[in-house]
Amino acid sequence: MNGLLVSLQDAVVQGVLWGIMVLGVYITYKLLDIADLTVDGSFALGGCVCAVMVLNRGMDPWAALIVAAAAGMVAGAVTGFLHTVFEIPAILAGILTQIGLWSINLRIMGGKSNVPLLKTDTIFSRIIGWTGINKQIASLLLGVGVAIVMIAFLYWFFGTEIGSAMRATGNNEAMIRAQGVNTNWTKLLALTISNGLVGLSGGLVCQSQKYADIGMGTGAIVIGLAAIVIGDVLMGRLRSFGSKLTSAVVGSVIYFVIRAVVLRMGMNANDMKLLSAVIVAVALCVPVVVRKWRLKKAYTEGGE
Repeated sequence: MNGLLVSLQDAVVQGVLWGIMVLGVYITYKLLDIADLTVDGSFALGGCVCAVMVLNRGMDPWAALIVAAAAGMVAGAVTGFLHTVFEIPAILAGILTQIGLWSINLRIMGGKSNVPLLKTDTIFSRIIGWTGINKQIASLLLGVGVAIVMIAFLYWFFGTEIGSAMRATGNNEAMIRAQGVNTNWTKLLALTISNGLVGLSGGLVCQSQKYADIGMGTGAIVIGLAAIVIGDVLMGRLRSFGSKLTSAVVGSVIYFVIRAVVLRMGMNANDMKLLSAVIVAVALCVPVVVRKWRLKKAYTEGGE
C-alpha cells in the first residue's frame, strides 16, 4: 500500500511538471489545429540545454530554465519558419525539426546520450535546503506554482489583440486574413511560444529527475495529446478559456496517475506508449462514432 502511495505521489509530481509541456501542445493542437511533432525534440532540447548549462557552465539553475525555454522557442521558430516561409506542411516541418534536434541534442551534451546532475545544485535542492521539506513536496509546490504562472500568462496573452488573432487563425484563417492579419506571423509566434513552454517543461523535468537524456522527449506529443483529451473529458463542460488551459494540466496529472496505477498492476513499462496511443485513439474516435449514431438514429426516426 505504501508503495502505491509513493508511486501516486511521484505520478502527480511528474504530471504537473509535464503539464507545462501539455500547455504548449494545447496551443498548437487546440488553437491552431496542428499536431506539432517538434515537441519530442524540443522537450529533450530543453532538458539537455538546462543540464549542460548547470553542470558545465556553472549557471544558476533558474537562469538555466530561462535558457532552456529560449532554446525551445528557437526550435519552434525553425518549424514555424519552414511552415510559413517555405510552405512545408506543418506536420512535416515538425518532423524535420525533430529529426535535426536529435543530432543537435547529442552535440549539446558532448556526444553523450545521458548527462547526470546527481551532485549538482538544482532549484529543487535549493527549495529543500530553504524549507526542509521533502523532494516530492518541493517538486509539487514548484510545479504547481510554475503551472499557475504559465496559465495566468497565457490567459492574459490570448486576451490581447495579437493573442486573439492567433486564436482566430485557428478558428477561421480565411476570415482573419481578410481582416488584415498576417496569419503566417501568428502561426510562427504560436509555434515559438508553444515550444518555449515545452523547453521549459523539459528543463524542469531534467532538474527534478537529476539527469538529461537524449530520449527523454520520445513520445511527448502522444502524452500531450492524451492529457488534452483526458482533460477535455473531465472538464469539457467548463467553457471559459482559463478552465480549458487548466484542464490540460489536470489531464496531464490524471494521465500519469493512470500510468502509475497500470504499472503497479503489472503492465510492462514498454507497453505504456501503446496504452497512450490507445487512449488518444479511443478518445478521438468515440465522439465521431456517437455523432454518427445520433445522426443515423435521428434519420431513422424521421423516416418513420
